[in-house]
Amino acid sequence: MALDFSIVLRFQEALALGLWMTIKLTLICIVLGCSLGFLIGLARTSRSTILRAVSSVYVEFFRGTPVLVQLFWIFFCLPLILGVELSNLTSGVIALTLYMGAITSETFRASLKSIGPEQLDACVALGLSRRVQVANVILPQAVLRAVPTLLSNCVSLFKESALVSAVGMADLMFVGQNISNNTARPIEVLTVVALIYFVIAFPLTRAVTLVERRVLAKLAI
Repeated sequence: MALDFSIVLRFQEALALGLWMTIKLTLICIVLGCSLGFLIGLARTSRSTILRAVSSVYVEFFRGTPVLVQLFWIFFCLPLILGVELSNLTSGVIALTLYMGAITSETFRASLKSIGPEQLDACVALGLSRRVQVANVILPQAVLRAVPTLLSNCVSLFKESALVSAVGMADLMFVGQNISNNTARPIEVLTVVALIYFVIAFPLTRAVTLVERRVLAKLAI
């Protein structure tokens, strides 16, 4: 069979819309997942045994089970339990946010443990409330130390987002599958889809390396 990649040009608008949906979903889950991950990271370094236990179970569960299974459970099972319908977008956001929260919590936990205890002692000596300590002392340093790994997690999430096509969400992968089925040209269409993912993900992975070097240099590690 002769390859004809020009056929993909007929569907460039549909692919662009699918890519936009993928990027939008990824950005939403990055913001929500990193926020959740920071809170879970705080819980895992808490003095409370209950908080540490609950957060550890959450992290181990969502890191230890396939994201696709989590997505299917949220899409098919959670509505039966709650008695409400969940759209594929809502299900995708919930699943990827919980996954992102689990993997970033470990990043934040490591960065939080790297903050010297003398800084926390100084906060206590100054009479700062826990909220002020977190917002002005702990959070800025934890984010700075976690940036390289967080960026790597974000790239991984961008690639994992292709799984939402399995529940019918019109992301880049879903659109590509539909086009390949309708045109009977899976080689051309899916190759282009793979290249789109690569063109976006590869520069980001290189940027992670650059940022990591600069952050390490700034921290003089």
